[in-house]
Amino acid sequence: ALAEALKTNSTLTTLNLCYNSIGSDGAKALAEVPQINSGPDQLNLMYNQIGDDGAKALAEAVTTNWTVRIKTSKI
Repeated sequence: ALAEALKTNSTLTTLNLCYNSIGSDGAKALAEVPQINSGPDQLNLMYNQIGDDGAKALAEAVTTNWTVRIKTSKI
């Protein structure tokens, strides 16, 4: 539902989704956003379980329309 809302929102600039139990399916849904809309300038998905498939979908998405900002931390 959040990914669908982001597809039509052009004003959101920062979205922090840390610690939200976002899994692979959620990451894949978020990866569809830049195909429709530029999405937020910053999307923080730290401490979620996006898995390899979700990470791959997001990596492919940022090559199309998102500016990449990488933030890492120790777990």
